[in-house]
Amino acid sequence: MKNLKASLVIGAISVFLSMLLFATGLPTASDALLLKWLNIPQDGRPLAGTSWIMVWVFAFGVAWVWVDLTKPVLKTLLSVAAILLLATWAPVLSLHGKFFSPVLPIFAVLCTSCLAFGWGKTRHGQRNQLLERLFGLRLPKAAFQSIIASDVSPDFPGRVVNASVLVMAVQNHAELMELLPPESYTAITNLYLKTASDYLVDSGAYLDECNGECIRVVFGAPIGDPRHAVRACRAAIDLAARLDDLNKECDAKWQRRLDVRMGLDTGDIIAGVFGGGRLGSFSVAGPAVDFARRLCAASSMYGARILIGPDAYSPASESVEVRPIEILKVAEKRRRVEIYEILAPKHALSPERERSRDHFWTGVLHYRERQWDKAVDEFTKARITGIPDAALDFYLRRIEQARRPAFDAHKESVPALFHAA
Repeated sequence: MKNLKASLVIGAISVFLSMLLFATGLPTASDALLLKWLNIPQDGRPLAGTSWIMVWVFAFGVAWVWVDLTKPVLKTLLSVAAILLLATWAPVLSLHGKFFSPVLPIFAVLCTSCLAFGWGKTRHGQRNQLLERLFGLRLPKAAFQSIIASDVSPDFPGRVVNASVLVMAVQNHAELMELLPPESYTAITNLYLKTASDYLVDSGAYLDECNGECIRVVFGAPIGDPRHAVRACRAAIDLAARLDDLNKECDAKWQRRLDVRMGLDTGDIIAGVFGGGRLGSFSVAGPAVDFARRLCAASSMYGARILIGPDAYSPASESVEVRPIEILKVAEKRRRVEIYEILAPKHALSPERERSRDHFWTGVLHYRERQWDKAVDEFTKARITGIPDAALDFYLRRIEQARRPAFDAHKESVPALFHAA
């Protein structure tokens, strides 16, 4: 809306200045010279009135595009193209014995360009550039354009929003660094980063962080989305499938695979611009951000690919299939929480995998009641022949340890990132 107002004001001023120029008589004198140069009779002016239409069209049109564009090169090319277009109309139309005066429209384009350039140096005029610097390619194009079209300030001083945070990392990066040459390690990492970040942004996420250590995206900020938890879960599931295909390519090219794990949590977080004068960006902070990072770090120990917190599972429970992994006491959340592993979209499990999930769930319940024999029986039934199940193996190792005298397997197995319940 602010851009529209600025475009209207700049265009109106350009039209007014064109009228003042016309009142001086200079355009009339230049038209006489142009008629003589083009060898058109003085009475051959069937298109003379068209110049005023072009003044209005180009004054407001150039102003609108100038204000909306963020790159100076594109703005300059726009003005040059408009002037060349207007300048060529006169000789082209003269071939048909018609006259078009480009003086006033070209003057309007020049006035509009100068006024828009000056407006672009003001704080309001730099809003689009600031927003592009903050978000740029970190948001889907449609989402970024909606922010541009809104009245939101680029300051983003900070506000509490409910959003979902997805953190993912390559757990075997140290091994890859040892086994691959530096250029190959960089290439395989960049291939993964590009594949994952492009897909997540296309899925509606804000790309908060993307480097050699991890990828962190946010669903539900800076643009609110009541279904952010559902979208985050589905994006994580679909991305896992894409990474399976990516690993086939990595295996063929480098004979190595990426062990990518994810952690997802939902909650009230603070979203705003963080950073100093040299470097700043829109980012998020809060317990949900930290818990998602911890889930990602702990996923390899539990043998899970995508771990999800209870605050994310609750709104997304009708859209995903999960199985329980652990009950933890988390200081930041000040309560006991159960974390889950996401398996597939809702109703997407095969009958065999659904049966395995149910036996695994029952086995976990028996384990928590310290009924070791019943737990082992259920976990054995949960095994699908020929398909590795690291989470199932994790619980079987726990039971084996728990049967040893004076050994608390539950507390021993909980990662240092969490507290045992």
